[in-house]
Amino acid sequence: MAPDQIDGTEDKDITFPVGREGTRTMKGEAYLKHWATANVYFHVTTAYAILRHNGVKLGKVDFLLGNQAPV
Repeated sequence: MAPDQIDGTEDKDITFPVGREGTRTMKGEAYLKHWATANVYFHVTTAYAILRHNGVKLGKVDFLLGNQAPV
């Protein structure tokens, strides 16, 4: 995505589903900082925990660095 495609969207209203029938509306910047980012971290952490629970050998470095070589 090019920068000009998202410039100015911090004040755009974002409406998204919450629960089975509800919706919530937030400004773009608040949505990114307070909703979307938190959900990404939650789902990544949960997937990591499920994989570890099922015997996949993952460690802190895998979580923090992904495929990058350790520093």
